[in-house]
Amino acid sequence: MINSDHHPQFFTATILEWKHLLKEDKYKDIILDSLRFLVKQQRVVVNSFVIMSNHIHLIWQAINGFTPQQVQQSFLKYTAQQIKFDLQKNNQQLLEEFRVNAKDRMFQFWERNSLSIDLYSEEVYLQKENYIHNNPVEAGLCKFPEEYYYSSARYYEMLEDDFGFLTHWRE
Repeated sequence: MINSDHHPQFFTATILEWKHLLKEDKYKDIILDSLRFLVKQQRVVVNSFVIMSNHIHLIWQAINGFTPQQVQQSFLKYTAQQIKFDLQKNNQQLLEEFRVNAKDRMFQFWERNSLSIDLYSEEVYLQKENYIHNNPVEAGLCKFPEEYYYSSARYYEMLEDDFGFLTHWRE
């Protein structure tokens, strides 16, 4: 049983203005690396995810004294920094598309006010997990959820954990 004072959450983060920044696999890999780090540091348990070209969905749960807000903030800040570093080095033109010149930042990659919904019941949990796994199918990227690499669908369908950070929701 997970040691947590918090319910699992359905979390959605969207790239600024729904731009397709995550189309390149190297940016999806930054997301995976961040999730792997948060799990290894025992800040969060990740049950399900999908990384699309302009947004991500997760079911995760903050653990060991971390709040959902802390985990979320750490995740979004780290992934934004890593994407910015790569764009500074490899694609200044694309980086400029994310210039905001806000009071607290020069660039912004994630929309503010990400969606977080506590999952109180198994029924709602399974509905959100199904939604996550069918996202690539609905987008026309694959015929079956388990065919899309950047998702936990294969883990649930074929018991293959290609990522090393997933925990089955029943555990």
